[in-house]
Formats: sequence, structure tokens, C-alpha cells
Amino acid sequence: MTDETCQWRDYGGWQRWREAAERALYGPGGFYLSPEGPAGHFRTSVHASPLFAAAVAKLLTEVADGLGTDEVALVDVGAGRGELLTGVLAAVPDGLSVRPYGVERAARPEGLDPRVVWTDRVPRGVRGLLFANEWLDNVPVDVAQVDEAGAVRYVEVQTEHGSEAGSESGTRAGVGAERLGEVVRGPDAEWLERWWPLGEPGERAEIGRARDEAWSDAVAALEAGLAVAVDYGHVRGSRPPFGTLTGFRSGREVEPVPDGSCDLTAHVAMDAVASVGGPGSELVTQREALRRLGVSGERPPLSLASSDPAAYVRALASAGEAAELTARGGLGDFLWLTRPVG
Repeated sequence: MTDETCQWRDYGGWQRWREAAERALYGPGGFYLSPEGPAGHFRTSVHASPLFAAAVAKLLTEVADGLGTDEVALVDVGAGRGELLTGVLAAVPDGLSVRPYGVERAARPEGLDPRVVWTDRVPRGVRGLLFANEWLDNVPVDVAQVDEAGAVRYVEVQTEHGSEAGSESGTRAGVGAERLGEVVRGPDAEWLERWWPLGEPGERAEIGRARDEAWSDAVAALEAGLAVAVDYGHVRGSRPPFGTLTGFRSGREVEPVPDGSCDLTAHVAMDAVASVGGPGSELVTQREALRRLGVSGERPPLSLASSDPAAYVRALASAGEAAELTARGGLGDFLWLTRPVG
């Protein structure tokens, strides 16, 4: 969903992780092009509760008010099968005209609201809210690792059956095995030095430069309004020493294998992404962001149980859903990067 394409290089059945993941996720037969979509394999905040879409609808309304208009665009980047768009359109108040865009590489899902413009590119020149929920973590990145001599090298992954994994590739053989390749140089090395410096042999990092560029491009497409990226991530000072690359299939974490059978994901260096978005960027937890939008996990007063039992049950269920969306150690720890435009 950016103008940049990976240069495809084959080292005898081995590729760098960014190239391999690009093909496994978005190439022919890729994971994200499957009929069931992401919802068939993992649960996001969108799927956890309609409160999330309602909060985005409130944010969209605030953006429209800030722009002084009752006609506003909603650009859902990494739209899945349109779940968030459907929920927001159902929750926006009467009188607000929404022009919805679903940005996704998969084909348009059946039954989607006909108002939705389905595209594989972020539309340019729109005014409104650009919302990217769990998109950046699926922008493929290269992986780097420190070798025994202290040099930082690209990690290559085996993408074809038939050739044996070398001694550098670790314990797995066949597709998904790893080995160390060329020394990291140039812009990638500069990115690591600034955002994720590596030291000891065996330490790993995901080089987030491609995500920075994808976010910068998405923000630049917005003429005026607010750009928001929501993802699980980390900031410098709390980087995981061995990276976060992993796979998901049917709701379970699995070994990351670039064969199209599983999601391939890694946490986002959100402070690096924020640095390219321009002035005014803010980084807060989902817990804080949703509370600002009125989503709270507070239980309803017990007095409501006697005065209106049905309302109490509904409020209790809503509080439970809100608690999941804002929970520490869970969805509440996701990071929201906001960037006002114009």
C-alpha cells in the first residue's frame, strides 16, 4: 500500500526477511489475500467490541468539527474485510456525511456498504480521518543480527524446500530456516544506529525504515485532518534484545514461516515512526486514547441493578468490553500515534 516495492533477490532459495514476508503476505496465494482474511486468524480491537468502532466514530466527528464541515473522509488503511468501516458507519451521528475508503490489497469483500471506495492505495488529497489499525506491523521489514565477530548482518530466511540449511541457520531446516547474510550498511545501518543500536552477538532487531516511509507517505496523502496509527510497539530504551518477529495462525502464535500459511508480524518502533510524521505527533497508550473518547471499564452503579435490571446488564457487558480494550498487559498497551494535518 505504498509506492515502494521490494527489490526481489534470490540467494539460491534464501531471501532477506523483508522480501520473503512481502511475497508470503501479499504475493500470489499470500496470507492476506485469503478469503477468510485476518479475522480468521487473530482478534484485533475491532473484533473485540463495537465500542472501538464507536470511539473511532466519535474521533471522526471531532475531526469534522475541527475542520468546520459536515462532510468528511474516513480512510481505513489495512482495512481487512471492512469490519471497522462497517462499525464506524453504523455509529456516526445523523447529519455527518462520511466518504469512506478501505485501503487493502485483498479484493473487495462481498456485502460491503456500497459507499465504501475499495482501493489498494491510500487516496490523496482527502480531508478527514486516516486510521491505520494494526497496519504498520504488517509492513514487511528486514531483520538484523549481530554475528560472533560483532558485525551486524541481515538475516536471510529459506523460502524453498530442497536445499539444506547451513550451519548458520539454526535449528530448523527447510522453509523458515535462517542464516546470516551481508553486513548491514547505508540507510539501514544509520537507522539501526539511531533507533535500535545492537551490541552483543546474537542480538537482533527489525529495521523499521520501511514502516517509517510507509507512514510518512500515508500522512502526506492527507490534505487536512488527523492521521492515526494504532499498533503494538516499543520505544528506544525498551527494545526487546532479540526482536519480535513471529507468526500467527488460527488464533495461535507459531514459528514465522514465509510460505503464506501464517501471518508474519513484528512490533513497531513507534518512536521512529513518529519522528517522520511531522510536527504535532503524539504517542499515547490505547488505554489513554480510548478514555479520552469516553471508553471506560468502570462498572455501573449497583443501584441501577434494582432500578433498571436490563440497563444494568447492558452497562455491565459494555464495561467488560471496555475493560478488555483498555487492559494493561493487553490491548490497552497498544500505542496510538496521532498526527494532525493542516
